[in-house]
Amino acid sequence: MRKIDLGLPTYEESLFSTEEQRQDAKLEKVMKIPIDEIHAFKNHPFHVRQDEEMQKLIDSVHENGILIPVLVRPDKDGNGFEMISGHRRKFALEFNGAKEIDAIVRDLDDDQATIIMVDSNIQRENILPTERGFAYRMKLDAMKRQGKRVDLTCSQVGNKLDGKKSLEIIAEESGESKNQIHRYIRLTYLVKPLRDMVDGIHEDGFTIALNPAYELSFLTTKEQNELVHVIENTLATPSLAQSQEMKRKSQEGILSPDIMMDMLLAEKPNQKEKLSFRMEEINKYFPRSYTPNQKKELIIKLLGEWQKKKEKAQIR
Repeated sequence: MRKIDLGLPTYEESLFSTEEQRQDAKLEKVMKIPIDEIHAFKNHPFHVRQDEEMQKLIDSVHENGILIPVLVRPDKDGNGFEMISGHRRKFALEFNGAKEIDAIVRDLDDDQATIIMVDSNIQRENILPTERGFAYRMKLDAMKRQGKRVDLTCSQVGNKLDGKKSLEIIAEESGESKNQIHRYIRLTYLVKPLRDMVDGIHEDGFTIALNPAYELSFLTTKEQNELVHVIENTLATPSLAQSQEMKRKSQEGILSPDIMMDMLLAEKPNQKEKLSFRMEEINKYFPRSYTPNQKKELIIKLLGEWQKKKEKAQIR
């Protein structure tokens, strides 16, 4: 009769393997994984941007490789691995033509993975306000579902948490106040054009500060979309006081595009004259990757150089 191999250790293997060897087999090890077998974390809130900071990372990886392995977990549907921490390192390696990446593979449930993903990214520089908002919201939801805090370096601690306690822990770990965390989370209730204005990446260069954006997040989706059109037509964004008034009128059920229009056309205290134009009028003169702020900086730089040439011509 043919002997079937069930993959079980033989008597000799069981007899002579030591406890140290068995424990060592359980330890996480750095493995080389094909990059194309790793996909991004679902709903990853931190966007990978090919900006100046990324270029520095690409250059560093080209010279030294990645210094810290990425963290992945096996995909629960069997489709390779899901990235937990290391999206930017993966991008830099791919940009340099690498096919494999050093990775630690860890079995994590969805909530554990979410908390680690947020904590490993939230202290990065140059995080956009809405990225921070989505990250805090994901972590808060994970902690509330979990019902207890997960210490990422030790065992789970059975400390029951309600929503309020979870928010306090996030505030302590991030160094932000509970109110500030709440303000960031409210940004996730804005429609995308308004979120882009808060992040300073709107294609027409409109910007909205955090506090007015918080008030506007309480408007209905329909009212927010109407506000976007009003902003585009008036070339003005609401102040904090105007945003608070819009929120109040929305709650009373009387906010309309005409009311928004009247508010934004009203002269604000200390209002200064502005030169405004639509970005599509000048987009053809810039690289597609340029942000509105980069375009603004270049325009100011070129105007400065033009002024110097004028002054030199007058001296002659």
